[in-house]
Amino acid sequence: MDNAGTTGITITMLLISSVVMGATIFNVTSNETEGNISENDLAELAQQLTDDTVDEITTYLKTPYILGKYYGSANHQKIEKIVINVESWISKDINMSELTIELYNENSVRILSYSGYAEAVESNDVFEHPIWNSITDYNFGIIVSHDKDNSLVDYDIINDRTDMAFLSIKLPENMAMSKGDIMTVILSPSNGITRTLELEAPLPMKSVVNFGL
Repeated sequence: MDNAGTTGITITMLLISSVVMGATIFNVTSNETEGNISENDLAELAQQLTDDTVDEITTYLKTPYILGKYYGSANHQKIEKIVINVESWISKDINMSELTIELYNENSVRILSYSGYAEAVESNDVFEHPIWNSITDYNFGIIVSHDKDNSLVDYDIINDRTDMAFLSIKLPENMAMSKGDIMTVILSPSNGITRTLELEAPLPMKSVVNFGL
C-alpha cells in the first residue's frame, strides 16, 4: 500500500510538473518578440525541465540551495565547507542515517557516510556550528533548521514536508574548491534513486557563496 501510494503521489506530481513545464515553455515562447527560439531550443528546454523534475521527485529529497564557505588569504581562497539544504517532497519517512554522499572531481573520489550527529541550528551560525567538530573528511553531519517533532534530531528521520536541514560537508584538503573548480555530488538516500548535483565554485566576492542551483 505504501509503494502504491508513493507511486500515485509521484505520478500526480509529475503531471502537475508537466503543466508547469508547459506554462513555462509558453511564457518563454510568448516573451520572445523577435522569434529567435527554434523548435530544437524548445525541445531542449522541455527535456531539461523534465529531467530536472523527475530527478528531484524520484529522490524524495529536494535541494533548494547549496552554500559554500571560502577560507584563506586573498590570493589563496578555497571553499572548505559545503552545506546542502534538503527538504522532502512528500510526508514520507526518509532515514537520513542511511544516506551516503559521493564527491568526485577530476582527481579524487570520496564516499561520505553519516557521522551520527544531527543537531538543531539554534542560534549558531551554520558554518560555525559546534557539529563541525564531529565531522571528518569521511562523513557528514546534519544541522537541523526545522523539525517540529524532533524526528531528525532524535531519530535521524525526515518525516514531514516541513522538515528542513543542512547536510554539512567538510571537504578533504585535496578537494577544496578554488574559483571555477567543478565537483560532482551524488546523494544516495534510503528511499528513491540517487540525485546528482554539479557544483562550480563562484567568485569569492564574499566568504559565504551560493552555488546557484
